[in-house]
Amino acid sequence: MINTVKDKIEISKKLKEKAISEGFAISGIASIPGSSRLKLRTNALNRWLSNNYHGEMKWMEAERRKNIGSLLEGAKSVLSVGFVYINSLNNKEESFKIGKFGQGEDYHKVIYKKLKNIGKWINQEIPNCKWKICIDTSPLLEKAWAEESGLGWIGKNSNLISKKNGSWLTLGFMILTKDLSPDKPHQSLCGKCDKCIEHCPTKAIVEPFVIQSDLCIAYHTIESREKTIPKKIEKNLNGWVAGCDICQDICPWNRSVPYNNTFETTPKEWIKNLDNKSLNWDDNTWKKNLKGTTLKRIKPWMWRRNIMANLNNR
Repeated sequence: MINTVKDKIEISKKLKEKAISEGFAISGIASIPGSSRLKLRTNALNRWLSNNYHGEMKWMEAERRKNIGSLLEGAKSVLSVGFVYINSLNNKEESFKIGKFGQGEDYHKVIYKKLKNIGKWINQEIPNCKWKICIDTSPLLEKAWAEESGLGWIGKNSNLISKKNGSWLTLGFMILTKDLSPDKPHQSLCGKCDKCIEHCPTKAIVEPFVIQSDLCIAYHTIESREKTIPKKIEKNLNGWVAGCDICQDICPWNRSVPYNNTFETTPKEWIKNLDNKSLNWDDNTWKKNLKGTTLKRIKPWMWRRNIMANLNNR
């Protein structure tokens, strides 16, 4: 039972340690409703939506995203965790490039399984605490809550950046009905650095912290269901067929970060074999290869579209 401040601090510490033991690189806790920065992040989301910078990603408009309390009745705390997805084998230059986040196992399933194990621990260690798992498929201001929990800060390329692990992180959350001991929100450490803005070939970072989706290579290769890729994007693809890591590869905080060389992050064998001949793969071949990865979000016809767009500019 959590009866004293000391108990609260102790169980909060144990919860974060449990998260690390499950394979997360970082963990932190925030109180609900959070500090004033959550209101600032919500206002920023509203401005981003009003400018239609989210393109076809209409799920970003969900009102529940602005109110974490609507996701679990009686919500009082959030456990935020970061899973490192960079693997030493990611850096091989292939004919076609795929974002590092998608080269291994589907991170949604990986994170969910680990959080489910934490949930079983909570059932034993924090009686009467209800919990809800949230990944990026949930209507939650993920990066804002990760920042609030002290995991890192939202960089100018809109990715969450950790001092130790850079931005090679996918995030997971557990909303809890117990009042736990919060960590100090992280402060921004981007400073005057604008490298991500300067090196984006399509100028998708229209101002610090703001991405205009219809200028983003990752958006056009993953999210857009248009039959063709706009010429202004096509001419800047430079090999990218699924995602884009340019703004992360150039980030100084990613210069020397520890790899997570586990089965979960190891690139799939077929990724190494992507070339012009992949255009001849039928839908069943694509589906077989994409099974168990987050890349299955990109339909077979979209892969062909993306590969052809690259070939058009060689």
